[in-house]
Amino acid sequence: MPPPAGTGAGSASITGPLDIDPRTLERWRAETPGVRQRVHLNNAGAGLMPDPVVAAITGHLEREAQIGGYESAEEAAAEVGHAYEAVAALLGTQARNVALVENATVGFAQALSAFDLRPGDEIVTSRNDYISNQLAYLSLARRVGAVIRRADDLPEGGVDPDSVRELLRSPRARLLAITWVPTNSGLIQPVEALGGLAEEAGVPYLVDACQAAGQLPIDVARLRCDFLSATARKFLRGPRGIGFLYVSERALARGDFPLHLDMRGGQWLAPDSFALAPDARRFENWEFAYALVLGLGAAARYAAGVGIDIAGARARALAARLRTALTGLPGVRVLDHGRELAAIVTAEVAGWPAPQLVAALRARGINTSAAARDTAVIDMDAKRAATALRLSPSYYNTAAEVDAAVDALRSISG
Repeated sequence: MPPPAGTGAGSASITGPLDIDPRTLERWRAETPGVRQRVHLNNAGAGLMPDPVVAAITGHLEREAQIGGYESAEEAAAEVGHAYEAVAALLGTQARNVALVENATVGFAQALSAFDLRPGDEIVTSRNDYISNQLAYLSLARRVGAVIRRADDLPEGGVDPDSVRELLRSPRARLLAITWVPTNSGLIQPVEALGGLAEEAGVPYLVDACQAAGQLPIDVARLRCDFLSATARKFLRGPRGIGFLYVSERALARGDFPLHLDMRGGQWLAPDSFALAPDARRFENWEFAYALVLGLGAAARYAAGVGIDIAGARARALAARLRTALTGLPGVRVLDHGRELAAIVTAEVAGWPAPQLVAALRARGINTSAAARDTAVIDMDAKRAATALRLSPSYYNTAAEVDAAVDALRSISG
């Protein structure tokens, strides 16, 4: 159960983003049923859904049961359109530039498959890209002979823009692909600066914003990206099983489309010809879980109502408090490095494999998650860590909950 306010370690005064109107915090928590049962510090895995999101999902599921799946989807067509508009508003774009997909990895893969890579073509990326993205690059290297070029890191952590610039100068560079916030650490990559480099080099730019959506403001015009993929379930606090892909006007004008085109994305004109959908829908599949689409729309509207600036600043401030407290615990090594850090805190506890810590904390009503070496081979090897405990607060968490997690770790590892 969550600790009462004012308990736990760390009695330092709360300032800045943490010093929020108690009535606002109380309302966020009142609209989040899960906080009454647990301390949820696994928002980088899946955030707790607020009431309006749950209502949107369950309401549509009930309608499906009453009148049928196809019929309820047709009935909800206007609300589905509003979901596209709500997601587009979060990105600073138009609904025509948004494709809805099953998850961020599907969106990323759809975008990646739009490039007809040939042997020797180069994918420029970082040493901290998400595991599924790294596996996709390796698959393309094995299957079509693509070459993976990983930029160097800065000494303090994070990709070195000068290294990216040099790699993009290669005549074989076909794509720059970057994970904005790696899942295995609190790093925030300089995606806006990298977008400028990609534009200067004339190389398409793909951003994985899975851990950024809902935590960091996204303006695709400032990013200058061709594609951006994200999910609903993390800091955006939407349901599992739904995500989205931004497709720029530049990419649409180039005629980019996924390798495996679905009937949603194209029109079959004759036995041997087809026409593409004119907008980002060309990257979609026809079959949707429409309850999740409506849940995504509700989550995007809820996030806009809170304010991404406010939500992100508070979550990162809670993470900073947590990082500072963990640094002071014996036997704990905080693994996050970078000029700018997100609301993801990773740490190694001497003598404790992270999965065991996750189980021990869960038994005390505290949700966290674990990262293993094989989910981030390059980064984990550089940090000489086999596993890492991952704690990721959201804006609806309290300082007391963060402090309670530190107290629990002190007790468990003591």
